[in-house]
Amino acid sequence: MEKIIFATGNAGKLKEIREILKDLNREIVTMREAGFEGEIEENGTTFRENAEIKAKAVWEKTGGIVLADDSGLVIDYLNGEPGVYSARYAEPGKRKATVLEKLKGVPEEKRGAHFTSAICCVFPNGDVLEAEGYCYGRIAEECRGESGFGYDPIFICTEEGCAGKTFGEATAEEKDAVSHRGKSLRIFAEKLENYLKDKEG
Repeated sequence: MEKIIFATGNAGKLKEIREILKDLNREIVTMREAGFEGEIEENGTTFRENAEIKAKAVWEKTGGIVLADDSGLVIDYLNGEPGVYSARYAEPGKRKATVLEKLKGVPEEKRGAHFTSAICCVFPNGDVLEAEGYCYGRIAEECRGESGFGYDPIFICTEEGCAGKTFGEATAEEKDAVSHRGKSLRIFAEKLENYLKDKEG
């Protein structure tokens, strides 16, 4: 199987995906490395729709195997915000602070949240594989830890293996084992294996 083109410009996501999918033994390159130029308008109303928009936009230009992820933080108290707008919820550098400010004074039991990751893969023949994963936790009262990226330092994981730590405090291994993206990519990898077996069979 040829290399996989990952439709992102996010270095943090690329590093995670390469690590989680290392058992595929396939080269994973960015859309820029594959020759895709320009921006993609993510105008879907769900993570799944946005993942498909990104994957198909890059596939139409490259014709290769294209993998896209759309993910974000869903906060109960904020009626699901920032949701699909997670990457553009506030000015760059102010997103975490914006969330913390909106939750100022909100008690712990009302700070529930989860991360969602939707994966879409488009093959040269137009076939599509999709997967979704979730990770549950709550929002901290302040940033904790230097690891990860995005909202990681304010998201306290409540899942076994990482419970009590923010994703900013967790090791890469701890995060990958329970994260939304880790779960969606493992589901995707299994679907990919079955897809390839069917094609070869």
